[in-house]
Amino acid sequence: MKSVAIITARGGSKRIPGKNIREFCGKPILAYSIEAALKSGMFDHVMVSTDDGEIAETARRYGGEVPFLRSGETAGDYATTNDVLLEVLEEYEKRGEHFELGCCIYPTAPFVTAGKLAAAVKRLLDSDADTLIPVVRFSYPPQRAMLVRNERLVFGQPEYMDSRSQDLEPHYHDVGQFYIFRTEAFRKNRKLMLGNILPLVVPETEVQDIDTLTDWEIAEIKYRRLAER
Repeated sequence: MKSVAIITARGGSKRIPGKNIREFCGKPILAYSIEAALKSGMFDHVMVSTDDGEIAETARRYGGEVPFLRSGETAGDYATTNDVLLEVLEEYEKRGEHFELGCCIYPTAPFVTAGKLAAAVKRLLDSDADTLIPVVRFSYPPQRAMLVRNERLVFGQPEYMDSRSQDLEPHYHDVGQFYIFRTEAFRKNRKLMLGNILPLVVPETEVQDIDTLTDWEIAEIKYRRLAER
């Protein structure tokens, strides 16, 4: 079974300039995703999909492949991860390479490890699922969320106003780190979030969205604490 890891790293980040190659705890943050994929030993190719020459150079320096650059269609602000993955798979097909298994890894995912990737691939292959997605439990039950309406607070679901947190069904959200998928099912669904999806529950200490500089600082604190352990 041939497999490919696809790290999606376009240029032009606006909120954190140079985000995908910005230094994170001593090296470009992109390096963590590349090194984890390579060390896992689960992929025939570890490639970086980018439209940016500096990102491509950094990727190659840390062992990633950049066999081709993104098209203009998938380098824009409104292109989705699904669009990028489909383009990469189609481009490989044109070059005579077909993959049964794919792994999308985000470039700002320093908490992804080789062991986590290897375990996730094996778990998916041992199942009948189309996709495996790491998720984390919401720290506060969404059923008791409040909304601001006409400058006043109201419960979005008032039927849960007096419910105890421990009595409510746990809800989870995508951690935004990686996705393992069978390429045949993905080509059919054309979306990672459709089909038969297997969850991988991740602790909150290993999860951090990085959208702002404050997020970045929190992620570095978490990463250093984990490294100390």
